[in-house]
Amino acid sequence: MKRFLASLTLALTIGVAPVSAEPLKVVASFSILGDMVERIAGDRVELTVLVGPGGDAHSFEPGPAHAAALADAKLLVVNGLGFEPWMVRLAAAAKSKAPYAVASFGINPREMDEDHAHDHGHGHGDGHDHGHKHSHDSQGYPSVPHDFDPHAWQNLANGVVYVRNIADALAKADPENADAYETNAAAYIAELQELDAWVRAEIGKVPPERRKVITTHDAFGYFGDAYGIEFHAPLGISGGAQPSAQALARLIDQIRAENIKALFIETMSDARMMETVSRETGAEMGGALYSDALSRAGGDAPTYVAMFRHNVPLLVAAMLKD
Repeated sequence: MKRFLASLTLALTIGVAPVSAEPLKVVASFSILGDMVERIAGDRVELTVLVGPGGDAHSFEPGPAHAAALADAKLLVVNGLGFEPWMVRLAAAAKSKAPYAVASFGINPREMDEDHAHDHGHGHGDGHDHGHKHSHDSQGYPSVPHDFDPHAWQNLANGVVYVRNIADALAKADPENADAYETNAAAYIAELQELDAWVRAEIGKVPPERRKVITTHDAFGYFGDAYGIEFHAPLGISGGAQPSAQALARLIDQIRAENIKALFIETMSDARMMETVSRETGAEMGGALYSDALSRAGGDAPTYVAMFRHNVPLLVAAMLKD
């Protein structure tokens, strides 16, 4: 009888156990933000990444399936700084009411010089107050009539800001799991700060006069500012437009004059232009860097952290090459 009652009690307990809450539906605009969401939220969210590993958010053209994902989402995670202007149009088409988590909020953005400001074909908005008029749509996506570099994640100190902004947005959208998001974010931030110290130590091995690098498009400005490297690129921010013959000739002359050794393609870029530069200058290709997109699982850079672990040794080796 006791065994029967114990079994009955257990069965009743299981029968009335509360149904676990459904995961929060989150849409991230591109792979780097998707990785950050996964690190902070884990399986507490149902995540959709619109521009996946190896994809180019600058030239992304969303389709009906992407609109459907936004229609069901409870949170939209975006970079801001004008990186994904298609996101606002897509959200409108999907009639999405989900709020935006703007990962770059609070970062002081790099302003582009006049030559690069018009290469990418759209203004960059960031939603931060540094002397420029700005506005937000009803869901919180910022719009600023000015040109900024959107690749702020290339500075790990900015990556820490991204993590805090995403964690705060997740906690607001899903208060029941707020403590977990905060705990995970704190551990992630500690890892990024340790990684930042490692990057500085590695770059410190290169004499300052040799810290010059050529990349396909202008994606490493924040990295250069943070870690003391001078980056040059034949393409502008988006990498979409081809450089003029005069601009390419100037770059080739500069590589020769300054004896720049570090020449890189980027994983999402066409290598042919940089191969031409390599032939014309004699500078050897130093490999492929990850800038705007991660690799697939099992690749060289499947996570934000792994991206730095992959890029930095390649950069250092190329800059030190005789």
